[in-house]
Amino acid sequence: MKLGVIADDFTGASDIALMLSEGGMPTTQYVGVPPRPSGKGVEAGVVSLKSRTIPALDAVRQSLHACDWLLDQGCEQIVFKVCSTFDSTDAGNIGPVTEALAERLGETSVIVCPAFPENGRTVYQGHLFAGDRLLNESGMQNHPLTPMRDPDLRRVLARQTAWAVGHVPMSTVWTGADGIRPALEGGNAGTMFIVDAIRNEDLVAIGRSAANRKLLTGGSGIALGLPRNFGFDRTIANWTGVSGKAVVLSGSCSTATRGQIGVYREKAPSREFSADDIVAGKLSLQEIVEWTLAQDRPPLLYTSAEPDIVRTAQDRYGTEATSKAIDALFANLAAALSHAGVHRIVVAGGETSGAVVSGLGADALEIGPKIAPGVPALKVPGRPLVLALKSGNFGGPDFFSEALGVLEGGHE
Repeated sequence: MKLGVIADDFTGASDIALMLSEGGMPTTQYVGVPPRPSGKGVEAGVVSLKSRTIPALDAVRQSLHACDWLLDQGCEQIVFKVCSTFDSTDAGNIGPVTEALAERLGETSVIVCPAFPENGRTVYQGHLFAGDRLLNESGMQNHPLTPMRDPDLRRVLARQTAWAVGHVPMSTVWTGADGIRPALEGGNAGTMFIVDAIRNEDLVAIGRSAANRKLLTGGSGIALGLPRNFGFDRTIANWTGVSGKAVVLSGSCSTATRGQIGVYREKAPSREFSADDIVAGKLSLQEIVEWTLAQDRPPLLYTSAEPDIVRTAQDRYGTEATSKAIDALFANLAAALSHAGVHRIVVAGGETSGAVVSGLGADALEIGPKIAPGVPALKVPGRPLVLALKSGNFGGPDFFSEALGVLEGGHE
């Protein structure tokens, strides 16, 4: 294994695994740190954690454990994969984990770039944009767990780490890899550099500039320029889907997901679960499974409420208790549905995806074709089970239908 990735959630892991696979690197996504060595022929290993919103000390501990396992597999470079919207509060994990990984790897300066232009995430003058809006005006300011109210990544990161925070502007990035490399050495030892990027070509140049670096932090776009550094440049092999019963599960309250729910509800059966019913334990798992199996079209099961409704539930029951109850519901639902013969599962939301994969007991995922930018089809090895795990804001209006089609064997 040449390249190792530590992802702070499951959908982010799938996202960057797709990038590396499309770049020609044989890639396997692992659910947590494996208890055994990687298999033969794996050139890029992606360890998916669920560490984005846990306490920083726990995130550091888990990330270092993943780093040590990846180094034991022979990895020459580590990528700490974070969300393209840089989800993290002032007490968050991006700064502390980056700092701890850098110290473990002996790195004194680190590229930090969450840009993913294909999904509208760009960094300019150190500020993060979602489409044509600054991050704090994009809807992310209402995120129930990681509200992003400051678009200046230099300030966000500086509040999380004792390291210095520098900036590599667009004017330098446009000079290419040879111009970026010396700029990364311009700070004091122990510097994280926010690097601007507004095009895929910028990310390729940034990746090429990192050929001899031991650590990078960023979104999945940072992987665009990495496979060639290791001598890979080809596309993924053919992939076969699975037919049969299917379901769509959504626990995301992002603007994009709520729009996708509205589109899919017009064409398929759906059921919404309130946070009150979930926390109070009023839902019958068996009844939900029976109802799902009885539908002629893949139904939608969701709890993607408006932000103010989510906040009301969090105020009533507590943020942690509400999140745990929702995660437990989707984990148990996924396990029960799979056991009952559901072979295709589409999931919206990073936290929900993590819960679903945990419920399914999957410890590795094979990377298939792209469904949407940043979202691959996934197969659980040895089981007739395929998944699509998407971050809340990813995918177009008809994502759910498109994902079900690709999982059944079609292509985007």
